[in-house]
Amino acid sequence: MTETTVADVAELSFEQARDELVRVVAELEQGAPTLEKSLALWERGEALAARCEEWLIGAKRRLDAARDGADAEGAA
Repeated sequence: MTETTVADVAELSFEQARDELVRVVAELEQGAPTLEKSLALWERGEALAARCEEWLIGAKRRLDAARDGADAEGAA
């Protein structure tokens, strides 16, 4: 995967990455015209999936922190 691809994906919102990942998967399911195109799509999909996972892990951390804060206030 190129540096441009990684930087490009790193700038995407969760929704943008998810929507593009759906498109990439659909294109892979239809069958790319060449092996090279299939590999490029696969690599892009992997990067997009990783970006989505980053967003989800971050969201979970924020929710856990908020929950811990609410629990601490309730115990006080």
